[in-house]
Amino acid sequence: MKPKPYQINFEKLKETYNTNEFKEGLTASEAKKRLAENGPNKLESHRTPKWKMFLRQFNNMVIYVLIASVIITLLMGHYSDSIIIGLVVVINAIIGYYQEVNASDALEKIKQMLSIEATVYRDGQRKDVPAEDLVVGDTVFLEAGDNVPADLRIIDSDNLRIQESALTGESNSVAKTADALTAENIPLAEQTNMAFASTAVTNGSGSGIVVGTASDTEIGKISQEVSAVKQRKTPLMQIIDGLGTKVSYAIVGASILIFIIGLIFDTYALPVLALAVVAMMVGAIPEGMPATTSVILAKGVSDMAKKQNTIVKTLPAVETLGSVDVVATDKTGTLTKNEMTVTDILIDDQELTVSGTGYEPNGEILSQGKSVTMTPKLKLLLQAGYYANDTDLLHENGQWHINGEPTDGAFLTLYHKVFAYDQPKEFEEIDILPFDSDYRYIGKLVKNKQNERILFVKGAPDKLLAMAKKQDANFDYDSWVDKVERFSKEGKRVIAVGYEKEPDTTNEITHEMIVDGLNFLGLVAIIDPPREEVIESLKVMRSAGVEVKMITGDNAITAKSIGQSLGLADEIHAITGTQWDALSNEEKIIAADKNQVFARTTPSNKLEIIEALQKNNKVTAMTGDGVNDAPALKRADIGVAMGIKGTDVAKDSADMILTDDNFATMSSAIKEGRRIFDNIKKSILYLLPISFSEGLIVAYAILTKQEIPLQPTQLLWINMVSAITIQFALIFEPAEEGIMNRKPRKTGSKLMSRHDVFQMTYVAILIAAVSLIIDIYLNNKGVGEVISSTTMVNTLIIGKIFYLFNIRTPKLALSKELFSNSKVFVFVGLMILLQLFLTYTPFMQEIFSTGPITSLEWGLAVAAGAIVLVVTEIDKMIRIKLQK
Repeated sequence: MKPKPYQINFEKLKETYNTNEFKEGLTASEAKKRLAENGPNKLESHRTPKWKMFLRQFNNMVIYVLIASVIITLLMGHYSDSIIIGLVVVINAIIGYYQEVNASDALEKIKQMLSIEATVYRDGQRKDVPAEDLVVGDTVFLEAGDNVPADLRIIDSDNLRIQESALTGESNSVAKTADALTAENIPLAEQTNMAFASTAVTNGSGSGIVVGTASDTEIGKISQEVSAVKQRKTPLMQIIDGLGTKVSYAIVGASILIFIIGLIFDTYALPVLALAVVAMMVGAIPEGMPATTSVILAKGVSDMAKKQNTIVKTLPAVETLGSVDVVATDKTGTLTKNEMTVTDILIDDQELTVSGTGYEPNGEILSQGKSVTMTPKLKLLLQAGYYANDTDLLHENGQWHINGEPTDGAFLTLYHKVFAYDQPKEFEEIDILPFDSDYRYIGKLVKNKQNERILFVKGAPDKLLAMAKKQDANFDYDSWVDKVERFSKEGKRVIAVGYEKEPDTTNEITHEMIVDGLNFLGLVAIIDPPREEVIESLKVMRSAGVEVKMITGDNAITAKSIGQSLGLADEIHAITGTQWDALSNEEKIIAADKNQVFARTTPSNKLEIIEALQKNNKVTAMTGDGVNDAPALKRADIGVAMGIKGTDVAKDSADMILTDDNFATMSSAIKEGRRIFDNIKKSILYLLPISFSEGLIVAYAILTKQEIPLQPTQLLWINMVSAITIQFALIFEPAEEGIMNRKPRKTGSKLMSRHDVFQMTYVAILIAAVSLIIDIYLNNKGVGEVISSTTMVNTLIIGKIFYLFNIRTPKLALSKELFSNSKVFVFVGLMILLQLFLTYTPFMQEIFSTGPITSLEWGLAVAAGAIVLVVTEIDKMIRIKLQK
């Protein structure tokens, strides 16, 4: 098997990548040849043309039926009917197009992350070249502040450290060495002799051989995964598309059957029969369903933005949260603050705790829950951690953040929890020995006003404990090692702190000054702390039947410890990325369900975990902030990115952005999603029986050889205008009691229960029957066709208004729930005004074939509506009794 770049030793690198002496680099001609053969070091992305997006909106059964209706009415010369039906088609297409085109292209943002220029050795000279001209075998020079321009195998390192959190999830920058690694399948976060494109050099300098460019880099592989990921239709869209198709097939089938019956029995002349069948289809097809669904979702999106600090990029995403079974989440910056925090201090036999989290210096040092008395040794430890430091703690725009290493930032914050931020410095800095991965400590020489020199040191416990043993033969080395192991098992990073007094003439630090012996001050335990608000949110989500899986690049011990402190589950099961890779596809499905913590994962692992959960019929949400989260964010049923610390790539791959980076918002978003689904379901269960009743009325007229009582334009008025008025009242319905104590909806579950279908059927028949009875009564009185059809339009609308009060709530309509949504009365009033406008305005009378009706006709319409409400409320009372 071909060795991986990190396994190749120094001698074989030149042979493998066919390059000259490293400081010589490639010749210009060889670089040009390789560039021509392999292409530039840049990523390509392909956008879907907007005209294709627009045409896609017409690809559903409901639209096909309406387009057919437009063609038939045009051929028959009924231009007003075809124009109005055509407008409905176009409006629905525009709504769908707007939703789709609003989504951004994550690949464009990945391209922007790549470095623009690179420093390389060519023909023995160090020069700057465009990063896209890099080729495999080039020698690249790196220094602090650079973005790595391609994937490199490090060949020279001078205290080189690289921040890789966006790619690996590891919050600390990684020290890089040139030594070959012998193990196989080493996770990205542990490949210490590799530098990856798009990561940032934070310290030191070094150089490396280019081993991957463009799509062969790790960031390139992510871009390919993002491009290849096909998003599933959201559960709601699956339901609505399926329902629309089934309803359309049923209506078309019934229309064809009635057309054939009409032909056989010679009910009407062919043109009249064709128009009647079109009227039946237009009446029965629920044209208002896409518009209503979109508006309910849009209102949910607006509410989420105002109340929950979220940006929802695609309308269906806001409802998808309501059906989520599993939330898979990145750890760093999502469940945790991505702000290293000191939690414990060990001095002699005393264990102290530190309150407050993050870089904001609020908190105090406690002993057994009480404020500790400052001792000289504790003060010296705080000073050592503060001065042996190469990082800045900054307070800008009301936010605390660091410029440098997270671990150093934790010591700065600890110091300022005791000593004011603007307090004058007690020591003057003389010299610094930067952190070096070979020595694993940092030292700083300082002097006070009396010109006394002190050397402060902090670093890896194994290094400093050995120095303390050299200094003091009685030092209890084994006891301190046990303490380090205890904190490490809790997932905490342990740093040792010491000092040494130096002669007043000392102005420079050497390693010999430190390794010869050191006065040991104590240990400091640091952790990237869980967000306090997340713990409560997870409790709410667990009570709602939603599992939370933590997927991280951190090591398993740290990740499992964080999972336990968050309360992910009663018993935490963990698996590493290496273990995951060894599983078969069937085993991965089981492992994805069983484990709550996934450690040392790659971007591919994250994507595979999401896919395994989906194969197990789980509706998944994925939250994250890094480039490494992008493929999984895009694949999940709903991807959720962090707005403050999230990368642009993560934001563009996601469906929703938490603008305050607050994961706790997820539980309230799930509640909102469930409320929205309930309201969409209510609107569909409300819309369909009204539409079916219109189709029944026309079908009855055709089969009984009577005049068609409703025109196609009148049917569209009933379906569309009422859909954007009284039906919109359902947008504002509050969440039902106990909504977060329900289990998530099962994937593939039906929208309607048996009773829902039964109620839709009898309501459709009931409304059609009372409308036809009124029509027969008025015809017998000789009021004329126009007045009779106008009365029927108003009867159907008033019936809709009364039925609205039944469908709003599972409780009785005439209860305190009647006033839980005051907007209902506003929309009902608006609909009545529109009906008056339709009935009495000459302009509308001409378009919609209506006429002025009297109080008698209005009374009949109100009586019909009251009958609908009484019957449906009796049904509800029976159901409430049976449930009890």
